[in-house]
Amino acid sequence: MSTVWPTGTRALRCGRVILFALLASMITCVPATADDAALQRLFRNELAPLLRTYCYDCHGESDGEGGLSLAADDSADKLVKGRQHWMRAKAQLQLGSMPPADYETMDTASRDRMVELIDQLANSINCVQNPNAGKVTLRRLNRTEYRNTIRDLTGVDYSPAKDFPGDDVGYGFDTIGDVLSLPPLLMEKYLDAAEDIVGQAIDTVPPPQSFAISVQPLKLKGANQFDGNRSLAMNHNGTVTLSLEAPFYGDYTVTMVVSGDQAGDAPVQIRVASGSKAFTISIPESDPTEKTVTFRLGKKKHDIDVSFLNDFYASKPNSREKEDRNFFLHNIEVHGTERRSKQLLDADLNPNHRRLLFVTPGKTDSFESAAAAVLSRFASRAYRRPASKQEASRLVQFAKQVHDDGATFEESMQVAMQAVLVSPHFLFRVEKPRTPDAQGRMPNINEYELATRISYFLWSSMPDDELLLMAHRGELRDQSKLREKVTRMIHDRRSSRFVGSFASQWLQLRNLERADPDTQVYHGFNETIRESMRIETLMFFSELMKKNQPVTRLIDADFTYLNESLAEFYGIPNVQGEAFRLVSLKDSQRGGLLTHGSILTVTSNPTRTSPVKRGKWILDNLLNMPPAPAPPNVPELDKGPLVGSLRDRMEQHRSNPACAACHKMMDPLGFALENFDAVGQFRTRDGQDEIDASGEMPDGTQFQGASGLRELLGSQRKEQFVRCLVEKLMTYSLGRGTEYYDKCAIDRIMSETQANEFRFVDVIIGIIESDPFQKQGFRE
Repeated sequence: MSTVWPTGTRALRCGRVILFALLASMITCVPATADDAALQRLFRNELAPLLRTYCYDCHGESDGEGGLSLAADDSADKLVKGRQHWMRAKAQLQLGSMPPADYETMDTASRDRMVELIDQLANSINCVQNPNAGKVTLRRLNRTEYRNTIRDLTGVDYSPAKDFPGDDVGYGFDTIGDVLSLPPLLMEKYLDAAEDIVGQAIDTVPPPQSFAISVQPLKLKGANQFDGNRSLAMNHNGTVTLSLEAPFYGDYTVTMVVSGDQAGDAPVQIRVASGSKAFTISIPESDPTEKTVTFRLGKKKHDIDVSFLNDFYASKPNSREKEDRNFFLHNIEVHGTERRSKQLLDADLNPNHRRLLFVTPGKTDSFESAAAAVLSRFASRAYRRPASKQEASRLVQFAKQVHDDGATFEESMQVAMQAVLVSPHFLFRVEKPRTPDAQGRMPNINEYELATRISYFLWSSMPDDELLLMAHRGELRDQSKLREKVTRMIHDRRSSRFVGSFASQWLQLRNLERADPDTQVYHGFNETIRESMRIETLMFFSELMKKNQPVTRLIDADFTYLNESLAEFYGIPNVQGEAFRLVSLKDSQRGGLLTHGSILTVTSNPTRTSPVKRGKWILDNLLNMPPAPAPPNVPELDKGPLVGSLRDRMEQHRSNPACAACHKMMDPLGFALENFDAVGQFRTRDGQDEIDASGEMPDGTQFQGASGLRELLGSQRKEQFVRCLVEKLMTYSLGRGTEYYDKCAIDRIMSETQANEFRFVDVIIGIIESDPFQKQGFRE
């Protein structure tokens, strides 16, 4: 920036230009249609003279302040390559922080023209001749999308939050393809989850009950009439009895370890009987061996009799020795297996089972035909497009293999569906790679891919049957039918997922759970109030969207949604009951998002407010101009004593040149909200100090309190706020950060929605109809 520096202000100059080099900014689009020669003339004849007048003294070719050399980019081509730092420069010009206050004053016309020229040259792109539509990295479903998709697909509400690894965040959102990786631990969790989910969704015949009992032979009824030490020795005909209390109807196998002393011309024979059923068993073995018999018994008490049938005792021929046939029972066990039907009764089936297995094998349907019908439909819904014949055939063959191994139809379907739920076509949002045509036109994604983009944008889940049917009919690019469907989707209960995901991340409401206000200082704050604050903001956002209000109402609305607890906490009378309802804020100090307790709490410290955090939050989320972290070469603050009010102390901090550059933009925005304490309650004093809620932007714009800040953002900075919101929505919906070539689409959305006051539904439809959303380009 060209001016004469007063003596001793070198450090101040360094501090101020740091922010020039580090602030990120939103991209304002002024489409260029000129050719390269015309752009070079524009640079040489118009921009270069302004740069020499206001910039090159500090940002020369070799000694650029803050590491930023603007003079080094001495042509239109180089300016395009240095787009990133030129966009930062443009942001500083827009805010009025450059040139610094002690430089030569830059008139408004020169400032506006310089902003326009930098934007036009750095972002030179012809919006008529096939601008790049961009390309998204293959996107894995994040935890929220996975849970919602599983619920909509199977009916099972499976919450993976406790077990799944957390999703990374990019550009402020957890929908960004570049950061949604698939680590091995998560793949293991998916495998376990698939088994659990289909087990809950599809009923199967419970496994049969089992029963086992082992009884020492000497303890059998009637054993006392025989000899024995460890084994029962039956030396004459007789019977011993095992009394069994059968716990279920089933097959009971009696296993006996037996042997015999053989004599005569026949082996030992025994009889095992229960009721009318009896088995005669020959035992020619002299060593212990197993013999088994099986009875089918009902659920009651049964006696199982073991009888020795053919005792024999006689002299051996021509000998004084005796022949003695005896029976030995060494051990007896009973093992029971329940007998139950392998068919499920319709009355016992859960609704998800009936919906998923809408056909089963029977007289008219073979296993293969029933499996093909079920799995083809399931895979098509899971993959968000028609499953190919090859995919369906592989699933059917897999299920048949399981069935041939003895599984029921239901069990076979469970296994095949598990395979679907761990397929990349389910876990990832797969889009077929495409290339531009011979004329360089970006190709459209197909209708099913478009349906998936729309559904995950507005519902964080898979397309419903209506959306898939529209894709099948090729109706999603019919503007009137698309608008009707999107409007219905916004009014569907599932749109609460979009509000909970997008609004919570954009407004940083997820930090509310971790906020820890000191309840010794702020006595009224508790968990009920914390949750009520969250509901207020999400309901406010949701109702504005569903009622198709201008998005600027987010800033300047004179109403909100409260229940009695939160209204009392805010000091607003005449709100009764714990149900949330519309409450007017006319003649109130409140209005719009900036005075919501949720926003004010997440931008405060535990014991006091933080104008810095609040100012930074506004720059980040409402103006898309986030201040960068302090660079490593910024010197430490002087450790002198600070006195006075919070504002006084902060202004003393800002007297340090290293701090002034950033804080002169953040602090005024935060000071405007000082009438609200660290939990969002209104006040006029901070302890003994009267609150000064005035603010002044670097360009000289002044405002007073929250109402003045709302007026500034809702009027002078109105289009900047709307553009910020459009970029945030586009980043969230596309799964990638916006690039310079997206400015054509953003400009078109701004232009087409401005006439209707930037209404919510119009903005959302504008994003869905935009080229980056509808087409596939390439990554630069």
